[in-house]
Amino acid sequence: MKADKLREMSAEELQGKGRELREQLFRLRFQKSLGQLENALKIRETRRDIARVKTVLRQKQGPAQAGPGR
Repeated sequence: MKADKLREMSAEELQGKGRELREQLFRLRFQKSLGQLENALKIRETRRDIARVKTVLRQKQGPAQAGPGR
């Protein structure tokens, strides 16, 4: 998923998308453990999509809520 597309989404939509991606990652890892995973690169793509969602969410929060030491 492209970051531009994610930036158009609201914070609630991003949180939902992140939840959906984490569930998908769980299913992919489960399929891998059973030997049923057809495309192993899908795990990497999903992890990177999760990182993109987290990055955009952090950007939307702004510097005041970025966390300690930031």
